[in-house]
Amino acid sequence: MATKVVSRDHGRRRTAVLSHLALSVAGLVALFPIVWLVFISLGPDKDDYLHPDRIWSKLSFSNYAFVTEHTKFFTWLGNTALIAGLTCVIGVMFAATTGYAVSRMRFPGYKKLMWVLLVTQMFPIAVLIVPMYQILGDLGLIDTYGGLILVYCSTAVPYCAWMLKGYFDSIPIEIDEAGRVDGLTPFGTFFRLILPLARPGLAVAAFYTCLTAWGEVAFASTFMLDDGKYTLAVGLFSFVSQHDAQWNYMAATAVLIAIPVSAVFYLVQKHLVTGMTAGATKG
Repeated sequence: MATKVVSRDHGRRRTAVLSHLALSVAGLVALFPIVWLVFISLGPDKDDYLHPDRIWSKLSFSNYAFVTEHTKFFTWLGNTALIAGLTCVIGVMFAATTGYAVSRMRFPGYKKLMWVLLVTQMFPIAVLIVPMYQILGDLGLIDTYGGLILVYCSTAVPYCAWMLKGYFDSIPIEIDEAGRVDGLTPFGTFFRLILPLARPGLAVAAFYTCLTAWGEVAFASTFMLDDGKYTLAVGLFSFVSQHDAQWNYMAATAVLIAIPVSAVFYLVQKHLVTGMTAGATKG
């Protein structure tokens, strides 16, 4: 018996060691591109990425100084923050109301609605750009913040509606019934009772919609024609021309772009983890 217990404990320790080793390797693989990008951004010359060993002797923040002082970085940052913020607010509002309606109400075609939203996610961006450009042109929304926000919402809302629908399913329907007993309207129940309980799920949806707008390139570079209205992701590619690429400035700009998103993720990570797991089971 004692031999079996010792053997079982040894097996568990070996499994734990192997698991930690595998996770450590996976973590290093995930972190390496980020560390490499930061390292390259500290090389003052555009060709330093070809000779990374030479960067150690001339580490400098000159790339960051150039990007912040001699480009429209802060204009791009303001544009991106505005577009991402409005996309987040509008997108989450529509996704939450859609997800709640499908979760709680049985109106004609409610199942087909969710399948239609799912189908919209199956089209590649290259297929959508031309018809969207035509629609925005007819509406006079080309080269406007509103047009780009509308496009981002059209891509983020379907996914977030599906996700929030699953989260609302995990909230007991008795809460809605209690709200009606207390005299609340369906909207009152939704805003006063359900939304506070769905905060983790809303945090995931908000982070996804914000991230969608923050780093998207294809739509922004097609629909925004004035360089004064570029987002950060589009401004990043201004360092690349047909015959030249300033990789040092691109690396520095990429690091600066990642800092706000990383900060937001750090602040809301608790809600993100809860929101991504709570909708998996129905309470």
